[in-house]
Amino acid sequence: MSGFAIYRLPYAEECTMIVQSSGQPQEFISCAELTGRQGFVVAPFAPSETEPILLIRPDVIERGADITCLRQLPQGMLMGRMKEAPHQDYHIDFANFHAHLVNGEFQKLVLSRSVDIKEERDFVRLFQQACDSYPRMMISLVYTPQSGMWLTATPEILLAGRGSQWQTIALAGTMPYADDLRWNDKNIQEQRYVATYITQQLEQFTGDITEEGPRTARAGHLAHLRSDFHFTLPEDAPIGDLLQALHPTPAVCGLPKEKARQFILQNEHHQRSYYSGFLGPLNINKETNLFVTLRCMRIFNDGYRLYAGGGLLKDSVEEQEWQETETKLDTMRHIIYQDVQQ
Repeated sequence: MSGFAIYRLPYAEECTMIVQSSGQPQEFISCAELTGRQGFVVAPFAPSETEPILLIRPDVIERGADITCLRQLPQGMLMGRMKEAPHQDYHIDFANFHAHLVNGEFQKLVLSRSVDIKEERDFVRLFQQACDSYPRMMISLVYTPQSGMWLTATPEILLAGRGSQWQTIALAGTMPYADDLRWNDKNIQEQRYVATYITQQLEQFTGDITEEGPRTARAGHLAHLRSDFHFTLPEDAPIGDLLQALHPTPAVCGLPKEKARQFILQNEHHQRSYYSGFLGPLNINKETNLFVTLRCMRIFNDGYRLYAGGGLLKDSVEEQEWQETETKLDTMRHIIYQDVQQ
């Protein structure tokens, strides 16, 4: 086995396992290269020769997979060791990012960070705990020799569909979930940036677009503002080109897009790697379900690296933004410590 992905789609009752039995997953540095391909995609925030888009070839597709088979996987799949990322790094990054927002260079920037936890490495239990705790999310455990092993629990669809019927969502704004929550102007504006961007990108490919929302969507102990986009595409549409246009959305990057991505790569203290990229089955049985890699962890030999980020606007307050990342990190922390409450 040279690469595998086991995943459970939102609200699904069974898992699907995709295995590449020989050779290494294919590598690409542009989303456009995915047009006409089939397999399980693992894409980073910023594809490059050192961190490429990976495509696990579906030599084996097993629906209703028994996850206990994962216990037979060699521990040698877990690679590398962690390093600490102090609070001071976030403080420095926030000041830098915020200054460029205040001077008008960017409308929005997403600042992320990571935290390391030294614990046992029973990834079978982690995957099962994620499935049990987060029925509304896409849960996946993915390994390739190039990327290492990642566990993800994400609510954000990047692109999904089959035939001519497709969808994506704009997901932004974050608050602890409550029945009577009220969204503030900052969260509403942040979500509107994402929705406007997605509309502009889709209009390059289709004129048949329906937008619904925004509405409050629950993701574990968090709530987000969500708008749903449904649209039609020709059956021979260049899906890779559409992915290239959509990724990364302002929900994980900023505006203007490419300038924000380069600023993030040059200025964030930690390396995002495959966090805030996207993953999922591409054209498996003529169906695609790609999700943004949001709540996630990389599994190392000596523990886990958890990732989280938040959108900054010019009126953002550092302590509030730090607390938002702490709340998002709890999605994965709760899996590790088995104390998630739905």
